[in-house]
Amino acid sequence: MTLHIPFDNTYTGLGPVFYSKQAPEPVSKPHMLAFNRDLAQLLGITPSDVPDMAEVFGGNRVPEGADPLAQLYAGHQFGTFNPQLGDGRAVLLGEVVGTDGLRRDIQLKGSGRTPYSRRGDGRAWMGPVLREYVVSEAMHALGIPTTRALAAVATGDPVWREGAMPGAVLTRVAASHLRVGTFQIFAARGETEALRRLTRYAIERHYPEVDGPMGLLRAVRDAQARLVAQWMSVGFIHGVMNTDNCAISGETIDYGPCAFMDVYNPSQVFSSIDRMGRYAYDNQPGIIVWNLAQLATALIQQMDDPQEAVEEATEIVHAMPGVIEKEWLSRFAAKIGIASPQPGDMALIEDLLERMAAGQADFTNTFRALAGEHARDQFLEPAAFDSWEKGWRQRLETEPDSKALMRQVNPAFIPRNHRMEEMIAAAVSGGMAPFERLMQVLARPYEDQPEHAELQNPPKPEEVVPATFCGT
Repeated sequence: MTLHIPFDNTYTGLGPVFYSKQAPEPVSKPHMLAFNRDLAQLLGITPSDVPDMAEVFGGNRVPEGADPLAQLYAGHQFGTFNPQLGDGRAVLLGEVVGTDGLRRDIQLKGSGRTPYSRRGDGRAWMGPVLREYVVSEAMHALGIPTTRALAAVATGDPVWREGAMPGAVLTRVAASHLRVGTFQIFAARGETEALRRLTRYAIERHYPEVDGPMGLLRAVRDAQARLVAQWMSVGFIHGVMNTDNCAISGETIDYGPCAFMDVYNPSQVFSSIDRMGRYAYDNQPGIIVWNLAQLATALIQQMDDPQEAVEEATEIVHAMPGVIEKEWLSRFAAKIGIASPQPGDMALIEDLLERMAAGQADFTNTFRALAGEHARDQFLEPAAFDSWEKGWRQRLETEPDSKALMRQVNPAFIPRNHRMEEMIAAAVSGGMAPFERLMQVLARPYEDQPEHAELQNPPKPEEVVPATFCGT
């Protein structure tokens, strides 16, 4: 039986200025590491035998109906504009309309060189591929908008980083791969007609209820405000919030040097290349506003009345911090059992977070324990929690379902860094059991799973992972 993917491609209709036709480069010995059958079913994909799927998702065979290409975009990287980036190690096979009626991209990541590789090898090694697979699927299970993982394939070829690493290819599924940087490149080049076509396409694909460039800007603002608030609520740090990693759809995209915090630290940075802390945990709300301003600047270029557009765009962008704060308050209030937050609840939440930081409390376990009896045990000095708890208990007197609410929004399990490193080390040595266990547990993050309780434990001092790395 041959793998069948029901492609229905639209991006190529924008015209060749938006991409370069590019087939994936073949690999030596493709071998399936993982395949997401539930996602395949949602996409209407009919699986085939494992060797056949390895050939397709490894890049050795282009499936019928695919129209492979590398997308063009620009982007601000750590605040510095790069006028041309593009898919340097990824190929968009095409699009499908799933059984839920939603259109999604299917992309091979780590599939070889493209015209945008900039002297890179276009490949990925197994560690980042499996990391993105696990984290993106964990984010989906947490209820946070995200790209997803359909397949991971070992290539049989070495990838050279600090040494020889086993190569792999990830099949990524996304609502689209349109980024802020996709708009930036055509605005920077003054290609107004291309920018207009892109704007119409983005609206039709993602926000058909809105009207015009400023309507798109508002919709992206609201989607990204919700997304960043959701990241914050689970202690997630994206690590590289460049404008080329900021999706118009409002999905989390590009899991490079990302991580979930263990001990709560608002200034936490994991990315090995973020030496100034630009993308630290607490900086994420400000950075997403900055990214939206770059989108606004690009969208304005196509407007007939630029001055009027500047005024409207400025109003939209300036409103974003308030939108984020509202989303943040809603989610963090729920984390402490409050369904309908009041203005005074902000101080109550911030007081707890300050005590958690001072007391080196584990972010995930502290919030999960609020629905039980052991939250104080997370603090170096439990009295710091005790003195906060009295006011909190009084506030919950008007919240009859607080315990159930907290259990619904505070996960018991996250993909902790040290467990991810253990999983990668095992996979490199040929053992996929830790990967499969993580996938099983993280698919039900809000459920107590006593048989896997050790996966809730924060790292011991010798297990702490101080930095994460980009997969390029």
